[in-house]
Formats: sequence, C-alpha cells, structure tokens
Amino acid sequence: MTSHVRHITFDCHDAYAQAQFWAEVTGGKVSDEDAPGDPEALVEYEGTPILFVTVPESKTIKNRVHLDVQPQDRTRDEEVERLIALGATLVNDMRQPDGRGWQTLADPEGNEFCVERSAKERG
Repeated sequence: MTSHVRHITFDCHDAYAQAQFWAEVTGGKVSDEDAPGDPEALVEYEGTPILFVTVPESKTIKNRVHLDVQPQDRTRDEEVERLIALGATLVNDMRQPDGRGWQTLADPEGNEFCVERSAKERG
C-alpha cells in the first residue's frame, strides 16, 4: 500500500488571493468551485494541485517545505521579473557566476519559493 499526495496545502490569510497569485505562477486556474471570501481555494494545473486554507495566525518563521519552480518558456531571470510584477518579493539571490543556483522569492503572504534555471539554460 502507498499514499498519493492529493494536494500541497498552504495556510494563509486570504485563500482566494493566494490561489490567484499561484494560478498565474503555474499557468493553472483557480477551481470553478472557489470564490473570493471562501475559506479554501484550489489551484489546478498539470502538477499536484495546490490548496490554500484560510487560518487566523500569521506566518512567523521560514518555511520548512517550499516549492521550487522551473520556467518553461523563458529564462530564470525573466521568470523572476514576471513573478515580482505579480506581487512576489526577492528574498535571496543564490545565482552563481557560472549560471547555476537559484533565486528565492516570497509570495504575497511571505511563503518562500525558489526559481531555478530553465531546462534550456541547464543545456
């Protein structure tokens, strides 16, 4: 017997707003069953769905688990620019002179995630 990861779940203050941000990041969509003000919102895309659940407490420490995203149709740096325009903030720049490394961003509620090089950049 094994288990299937049904969702990746994030606690947050505004589930629908977070889902809208992550739908833009992933190219997915917010579930048709979700609306502003709902306590939960689901992002459906090609990978494991991401579920956002509204909770009263704020994020206080660094995430113990985070997502690593890899751009599919642009460079890492172009993707970082796009995500910052969507509302992300740059937390840490771990790019190396040889092109390796990543950039750590935070979503609008402060959840960290990393942007890696695209497959084309990895060559």
